Amino acid sequence: MTQAAKKTELKVSRRDQILQALVLMLENNPGSRITTSSLAKEVGLSEAALYRHFANKAKMYEGLIEFIEDTIFSRINRILQDEPQAIYRCEHILTLVLAFADKNPGLCRIMTGEALVGESERLRARVSQFYERLETQLKQVLREAEIRDQMKSLMPVSATAQLLLTIIEGRIIQFSRNGRSPVEFWPEQWAFLAKDLLKPVLVSV
Repeated sequence: MTQAAKKTELKVSRRDQILQALVLMLENNPGSRITTSSLAKEVGLSEAALYRHFANKAKMYEGLIEFIEDTIFSRINRILQDEPQAIYRCEHILTLVLAFADKNPGLCRIMTGEALVGESERLRARVSQFYERLETQLKQVLREAEIRDQMKSLMPVSATAQLLLTIIEGRIIQFSRNGRSPVEFWPEQWAFLAKDLLKPVLVSV
């Protein structure tokens, strides 16, 4: 490995180390605003050294939001490839997001926007775009249900997708607020929701 390659690898690993430390601080300091000085101390760097890896704190949060997006949507793509039926697609997508939140309490503070209060407005907009993209994906699954499965949402597609998204967001907010697991009772609750989520399409003779 060349000297330049070693420096690049070290820089990448240091960036990851900074982001991991930020996630840990978000998890261990609920309700507290993370400062660059406290983060630098956690990582064992000076603030000046911290800024050699990230131009500002907003860039650090952007890195974490990108991680959330890449992780969730890459797995959603896998669900869409592996599962043909709409009702199971919806179940797996919602379960995926809730399980991700359950395993990443620090990132939940970003997903709720709570950790971004006082930060750049574009970060909060980026989180909103994440949920909008998720809602769009659910709408697509529900619309395709009529073609693929001859099943139709009992409510308009937009209303159903919004309801499912609201359930996800509500459970993540509750988890961030009081630590109650977002997957608690989820299998039973999904069974209740799924029962009347879709109905067969009536074909006229």
